[in-house]
Amino acid sequence: MSWLWAIIVGFVLGLIAKAIIPGKQAIPLWLTTILGILGAVAGNAIAAALGIEETSGIDWGRHIFQLAAAIVLVALGDRVWVSMRGRGRGRERV
Repeated sequence: MSWLWAIIVGFVLGLIAKAIIPGKQAIPLWLTTILGILGAVAGNAIAAALGIEETSGIDWGRHIFQLAAAIVLVALGDRVWVSMRGRGRGRERV
């Protein structure tokens, strides 16, 4: 069951990250989900390193780190994807 939650959380974080990043990203949905999962894992590691442990309520600090890591990974993943695949669909370089 934890793998299912990882996929769901990664999917949601990836979509939120794509919505926050300006412009249109050319990466496919499956890569967005994987980068969202990696962002969640990285955000948890950063939160644990800073001493933010699980609480009885909502872990806003941990979730902020997860989202920030997902934003960075989706932005970097998009740049790598575009450089590997070419210009992308409908995307122009300036």
